[in-house]
Amino acid sequence: MNMILKMLCCLVLSGAPATACAAQNYPARPVRVVVPFAPGGPMDILSRALGERITSRLGQQVVVDNRGGGSGTIGSEIVARAAPDGYTLLAGHSGTHVVNVSLFKKLPYDPLRDFSPITLTATLPMALLVHPSISAKSVQELIALAKAKPGELNYATASSGGPTHMSAVLLTTLAGINIVHVPYNGNAPALNDTIAGRVQIMFSNLLTASPLANAGKLRMLAITTAKRTRQAPDLPTIAESGVPGYDYTPWFAMFSPARTPRPVLQLLNAEIIKAIDSADMQQKFSKQAIDLTTSTPEALDALIRSEIPKWRKIVRDSGASVG
Repeated sequence: MNMILKMLCCLVLSGAPATACAAQNYPARPVRVVVPFAPGGPMDILSRALGERITSRLGQQVVVDNRGGGSGTIGSEIVARAAPDGYTLLAGHSGTHVVNVSLFKKLPYDPLRDFSPITLTATLPMALLVHPSISAKSVQELIALAKAKPGELNYATASSGGPTHMSAVLLTTLAGINIVHVPYNGNAPALNDTIAGRVQIMFSNLLTASPLANAGKLRMLAITTAKRTRQAPDLPTIAESGVPGYDYTPWFAMFSPARTPRPVLQLLNAEIIKAIDSADMQQKFSKQAIDLTTSTPEALDALIRSEIPKWRKIVRDSGASVG
């Protein structure tokens, strides 16, 4: 009854549209966060942790809904077509909003037109892994081996267009090597086949890569970021290992459908930032080699616009495509 009275007052006294009135009472029901990938990955883990903290702060349940498939396009399209009321959000990343633009001949959504950016949530250093049967102990040795055996080595990815794929695309483009792409549906099966030696090379996040390297199941050669990371300070970057210009730091971010009311976006931005800046979140994800970060909606929009042409050239030069 109170909500109805507030909306009537809003309409009568200010002449504001119903969407603006509804924004004043947001959230009035559970919020769904669509994760466009399988459960258990870094994005899923982060989204669930954020959901728990935002639930406790806003008093409404935040539910994670995994809609994997199509390199993130299935879940992304669901949110792009959802009502712009703040009750359906997308946990997207640099693949769904930058790389897919060039990778897909016909993308079922427009990352700039169909979404309202909310904030960055994390960046994710990736590690270059090889099976122990591979003789290469460094990036340079791996490049030399690939050049000596063009088309004979292969690399696994969790999906086409995602960080595990684009890390390799950038390496093959800059190093001028020919290794065969073997895409999987998820990180786990890709890693399992790499550990088994059915695939020789894979890029994976440090959280997953470090224990496997420590156990001797895979060998870590380098990190994808421009600078060494605090989580693995002894691991060299690919750039310093003989591939000048190599710099790839995948990012995660939160989005709402386009035309979501500004007050709702501002509230979500503020609450997500508070959750990310909390000491327990920082400590939890630092141990998992996920660097939490935030931004304004405008800065996230600018990042996407700046990276689309950069990756368009990389994807074009590599010849990679999906559908």
